[in-house]
Amino acid sequence: MTQKGVTIWFTGLSGAGKSTIAHVLANRFHEAGLRFEILDGDVVRTNLSKGLGFSKEDRDTNIRRIGFVAHLLTRNGVIVICAAISPYRAIRDEVREMIGDFVEVYAAAPLETCEERDVKGLYKKARAGELKEFTGISDPYEEPLHAEVVCHTDKETPQQSAQKILNRLVELGYLPPIFRGED
Repeated sequence: MTQKGVTIWFTGLSGAGKSTIAHVLANRFHEAGLRFEILDGDVVRTNLSKGLGFSKEDRDTNIRRIGFVAHLLTRNGVIVICAAISPYRAIRDEVREMIGDFVEVYAAAPLETCEERDVKGLYKKARAGELKEFTGISDPYEEPLHAEVVCHTDKETPQQSAQKILNRLVELGYLPPIFRGED
């Protein structure tokens, strides 16, 4: 089977389930023998974007770097799974334009749900004023207007969300019909 490259770009608040669903997808791709790569926002910040802060400019630079790597991989036939908050719509649109084969997945969860899931205590620190420029608290998050897939992670299991994404990838011609299932 000839594999077509595509970037699956997860966006959503911290704790919305982006990385969890990304790893479910990765397992499915691994089992099928597909070439894929995960670019997780936290991992990229530690390696590719070390030294960047959380100002709008630094966040945009981080997303551009992730997008550039995703572009290189995608054009070489790799399925790229990006899981990064990427709070600003304009920079997501810029990355979409650069990559071309781009499927935006909005991990939608109410702020309260994200705070309940917060194992690192980041929301608590942000509410206490210890973390400045924290997305969803002191910094905005701009929801996608036209995401190809919206996963309501407060109502769906990670497996249901992953299947919804796989179904959309089949519809768009990035995956063969064997990946189709019930959402």
